[in-house]
Amino acid sequence: MELFNSLFQDTTALLEKGRPTVWKYEPSNCWKELDNSELVLQKDAAFELGASGKGSANYVLYTSSPELVPEDQVLLYGPDLKDIHGDCDFARIVLLRVGVLDSDDEKVYRTLKDIEFAKYHVNLEGYMIRMSPESYREQVRVSKQAARKGISFRQVGNSYIKAYKKDENVLNATVIFVTAPGFDYAAMKETAKKANDVTGTLTHILEGLPTDCSVCSLKGICDEVEGMKELHFGVGAKGSDKH
Repeated sequence: MELFNSLFQDTTALLEKGRPTVWKYEPSNCWKELDNSELVLQKDAAFELGASGKGSANYVLYTSSPELVPEDQVLLYGPDLKDIHGDCDFARIVLLRVGVLDSDDEKVYRTLKDIEFAKYHVNLEGYMIRMSPESYREQVRVSKQAARKGISFRQVGNSYIKAYKKDENVLNATVIFVTAPGFDYAAMKETAKKANDVTGTLTHILEGLPTDCSVCSLKGICDEVEGMKELHFGVGAKGSDKH
């Protein structure tokens, strides 16, 4: 079940204009983690990534293909944290190769939700994350102290990969940060919405949707995402495809 593969293609197209800095995953080179999220007040902040008025997007894509996510790595399109001196655009995109995608559909959904929650357990010193699931944005306030200590996306990315790989179903993880101007952050945000719609549609399918497509509220996502329609009719009540 490769429901997210078209979104991998969309993401590749969105990033093709840039040349990233690439680091292989180093579990020993993570930024300092805290037990709980640190509150960084505005007066103590060096800058904010994805601040109000700036482009911002955040999403996770899943696949079982080793070609799409061949290894654990961190990619950066744009300046690193040490080279940022003011509020800027920001996107964080996570690509995961997950072994469970060939399993039972209900197990797939539950596993994806468990993996998704890993992002809420990354609490880094001087790196305060504010996520808005409804708007598909992520804003990060970086403290002056963390900036002075030399916080980097390489270390932050390693921390995220380490968190995701605590789940045995995650085989490979690539964390992508985008800070450069000129990228289409609005299109990234739209891709984030589609990724969320795919996961959300799995919920409804497993709960049992009507198979009359003329009255189904999820017709759009079924039409757009390859494999979703087949999953719908395989899990839900049997009926004719009226799309």
